[in-house]
Amino acid sequence: MSSKAKNILIVSITGVIIIALFVIFFLTSKVTMNEDYVSGNSAGNLNNGGFFCESNGRVYFANAYDNNTLYSMNADGTDIRKLNNSPVSSINAAGKYLYYAMTSGSKKSGGDGLGYMMQTSGIYRSNLKGKSAVNLDRCHIVSMQLCGNYLYYEKYDNKEGTSLDKIRIDKKEKQTVANEIINPNCYVNGKIYYQGTARDHYLHALDVATDKDSVIWKGNIWNPIVQDGYVYYMDVSENYRLCRYSLSGDVVEVLTNERIDMFNVYRDYIYYQVSSPDAPALKRMMIDGSSQETVQEGVFQNINITSSYVYFNGFDAPVPVYKTNTYGPVNVTTFDAAKQAAIENMD
Repeated sequence: MSSKAKNILIVSITGVIIIALFVIFFLTSKVTMNEDYVSGNSAGNLNNGGFFCESNGRVYFANAYDNNTLYSMNADGTDIRKLNNSPVSSINAAGKYLYYAMTSGSKKSGGDGLGYMMQTSGIYRSNLKGKSAVNLDRCHIVSMQLCGNYLYYEKYDNKEGTSLDKIRIDKKEKQTVANEIINPNCYVNGKIYYQGTARDHYLHALDVATDKDSVIWKGNIWNPIVQDGYVYYMDVSENYRLCRYSLSGDVVEVLTNERIDMFNVYRDYIYYQVSSPDAPALKRMMIDGSSQETVQEGVFQNINITSSYVYFNGFDAPVPVYKTNTYGPVNVTTFDAAKQAAIENMD
């Protein structure tokens, strides 16, 4: 073979290798998209800070015993693993990715880019192991929900105030949807259900295909959760009692006349914090208001629910974290496994 032919062969092989490497890089870096109906977490969990999120049998959570840094575990609480060193909230999960709001970062966080080298706030996407994290927007997040292939998030800016923004999960098409307070946490069948704040407290729905708003019902509501054709909400007009409204029957049912501070709905159960100067308590009931019982006396917050456990903590006291079985008899214990995992992961 002549010297010229050898050079041509070498150049050709080099070109093929370069093209192959480029194709591999493109395929591995391309973000896998979701179906339009996919949501990242339940409305009830996100209304309570989004500190726990269950996806495909794995629970991703902010470990309060370790400065709310990101951990994961099996639904039964076994196999706890630390994923990064950054405090997180509004955790969403779908497909191959996690999405979360981060309030600070460090070089030890395992992410890529400036967001992991300085204190910052913003939205991040990572793989399910908490690695290869990418900053999607640097801002202060109030609440956030994955709606198909877009993250809708309520953000606050000292100069601009509060707005509802969205960004595609591959960091494209970032835009402001509305310059007002809109809680995006309740996403069902292509619509974000939320209470009005600028002009009314009606039940609104934002169609994510068009970002057009419509009034569904002229109630006086707070923190709606839509499940199986019902809207569960706090009735602002009646001292924040808990009610549900039938979307098909236009009927309101009062579930409890007690004033409540927060609640969460999971399949057959509602867990709710009763606001009372004399007898505050975390309670639960069936979704029709029956079988009301006390879970734990006291003032609690951050009621997050998974298929196995309900997690909560004392008001203004992040630890200890308590848990009880989601189903079956109430059995409140402390989340000692998370505490032990935090101790084991201390530097």
